[in-house]
Amino acid sequence: MAVAPVTAGSRKHSTGLPGIKDATAIAGIGQTSFARQLPENERTLACRAILAALDDAGIAPAEVDALASYTMEETDEVEVAKALGLGDLTFFSKVGYGGGGSCATVAHLATAIATGQATVGVAWRSRKRGSGPRPWRNTSTQLPTPAQWTRPFGLLRPSDEIAMLTRRHMHEYGTTRDHLFNVALACRNRANQNPAAIMYDRPLTREMYMTSRWISEPLCLFDNCLETDGALACVVVSAERARDCRRTPVYIHSAAQGLPAQHHGMVNYWNDDPLTGPAWTAARHLWKHADFTPDDVQVAQLYDAFTALIPLSLEGYGFCGRGEGGAFTEGGALESGGRLPINTGGGGLSEAYVHGFNLITEGVRQLRGTSTAQVPDASTCLVTAGEGVPTSALLLRS
Repeated sequence: MAVAPVTAGSRKHSTGLPGIKDATAIAGIGQTSFARQLPENERTLACRAILAALDDAGIAPAEVDALASYTMEETDEVEVAKALGLGDLTFFSKVGYGGGGSCATVAHLATAIATGQATVGVAWRSRKRGSGPRPWRNTSTQLPTPAQWTRPFGLLRPSDEIAMLTRRHMHEYGTTRDHLFNVALACRNRANQNPAAIMYDRPLTREMYMTSRWISEPLCLFDNCLETDGALACVVVSAERARDCRRTPVYIHSAAQGLPAQHHGMVNYWNDDPLTGPAWTAARHLWKHADFTPDDVQVAQLYDAFTALIPLSLEGYGFCGRGEGGAFTEGGALESGGRLPINTGGGGLSEAYVHGFNLITEGVRQLRGTSTAQVPDASTCLVTAGEGVPTSALLLRS
């Protein structure tokens, strides 16, 4: 189904960014298998995902001249370039803040290509958290400055930090555990359709959810993302070149990053409005430079390290009003056929947690029409990065 562009009368700020909007496209995607433990190291996994993405696009490694990754990525550009035989690199960037950087890696490549700094870009994430060390288990770890001065005592794990925001949302707006269950269930139901997902063929029931152990009250086991091994990558080229690649191009229509003024990460409790996080800042920029509105989005891949991030993102990106994120999940709204199907590969909660990069590749599959939980005739997809930390987002179209 084609989406009609928003007219000047229906949206004041649809001017776009000349040279960026629809000027580039994702031409290839690749991934390794996902598992609790994989034998390969992170560099090997990264290289396999990148080669798979290049093969998907029909582009030789020697043509790659741009790379983008996370600051938390253990495999750097030098190692990737040597191992894969890449060409001369004329652009490379790293984005910080963990899962908040996922969409920004693609946005940086899109900007570089649209402005002539590069021609073929690859973004990737390789991670071994399933078999690797668990940094949050050691609660006696010395915090770096300035976190040692700003983090409330005892809150070292992300789950503890988000639990506080979750409780605040419950107190302010009546959000319930059933609303969080709706998020977990939607992601699990989509994973049950995806053979690549860790939770494939492992259904979730309300009783299982409500009786599971606490991780950090009010967040239970099923409110938390998986810990997995795996790697993913995507290839970004100009829109013109993408039309000659092997696969149907998925255009990068709009992109944004967001860091609110005076923000303090996931412990943003003393801000004037703790529940207005980075999503709100990113969303203002994203929609200002888009020809579409939230009403035009047919499927969304919303960052789900924790179920509670979904109501916050629904509000921040304008799918519902302030405080209505919990209620939005009711009546199967997030399921296939609902108001806004989300995380159709299973997301971080039920497919794999690779700092959100699998949400990008699933967005591409939706717009190619190849998802295991395909939304009929999907032509627009919102992909978001971590909420609660400096974040980023992409608006993709077919």
